[in-house]
Amino acid sequence: MIAPDSFKGTATAAAVATAIGEGWSSERPTDEVTLVPMADGGEGTLDAFATAFPDARRVPVTVTGPAGDPVDAAWLSLPDGRAVVELAATSGLPLLTTLQPDTAQTIGFGQAIAAALDAGATGLVLGIGGSASTDGGAGLLSALELPDGTLRPLPPLGVTVLTDVTSPLLGPDGAVAVFGPQKGITPDRAAAHEERLAAWAARFPSVDPSTPGAGAAGGAGFGLLVWGATLVRGADGIAEVVGLPGALADADIIITGEGRFDEQSAAGKVPTVVAGLSEVAGQRRLMLVAGEIDAPVDAFDVAASLTVIATQTTGEPDDAVADPLRFARIAGRRLAAQV
Repeated sequence: MIAPDSFKGTATAAAVATAIGEGWSSERPTDEVTLVPMADGGEGTLDAFATAFPDARRVPVTVTGPAGDPVDAAWLSLPDGRAVVELAATSGLPLLTTLQPDTAQTIGFGQAIAAALDAGATGLVLGIGGSASTDGGAGLLSALELPDGTLRPLPPLGVTVLTDVTSPLLGPDGAVAVFGPQKGITPDRAAAHEERLAAWAARFPSVDPSTPGAGAAGGAGFGLLVWGATLVRGADGIAEVVGLPGALADADIIITGEGRFDEQSAAGKVPTVVAGLSEVAGQRRLMLVAGEIDAPVDAFDVAASLTVIATQTTGEPDDAVADPLRFARIAGRRLAAQV
């Protein structure tokens, strides 16, 4: 069974799973290969739900992107009336051509949420990984504000937020300290961003900024707590929806992965969740494929880095980013050869 996350910014989870599977089958053509593309609330969340619910319908929407430009995105209408909205598709880091740490915002995410509610969504499932901004959710809340200054009411089935991390809003493990650098926040600007988030949090004394997940997506988790949403660990929630526990029970070998396996991976990312579920399912061979590996891989029997494979194959580690599916196929073949 092959159950990777997307390799953010380079390849979808479905494409990565397919490539690994093709490589595996080229080495072991008689093996039965099952693909279960995963997500953790970030990029690929809509695809994971669309795979689990074939009758779901994508609804196009044009929103204000993180840099203020129009962005064409979509939300997913589920058969039960709920809507799935993905922050990465509306306010995500890949939508920027250059990092804009001081001005990027989440208005577009809020606009997509509002569009789903206007279309009659009876509940919301929100994936909030992959944000381009550190606005504390201020942008998304502005898009949910009514003319009288109050926020739109929650839909009848409530709002479930899939978070890809458990970080608080503030402090050494918070949105600025941990995730600010990847969004362009330099050390000399970190204090200013931290102060801005602290001032924003102080406006809502009834909401605890230390809540696990409040710091997810540049503090979008905190903004959604202000609205009254419920935060859950994204990969766990999606695993249940796509039937991962049951699929694991029938697998002899499990391959998972993500673009970068590092110290953040332990905080609810797909490989860690898959590893935990495979342990519950019983003794299985567990393998990892990642673009880069920058953390211990003791939980896995075998691990393969696309960067290392590219270096060995072409001499250029950057080729792993330029053509990840080629090297994912090679990784699948190499893993199969070790069985």
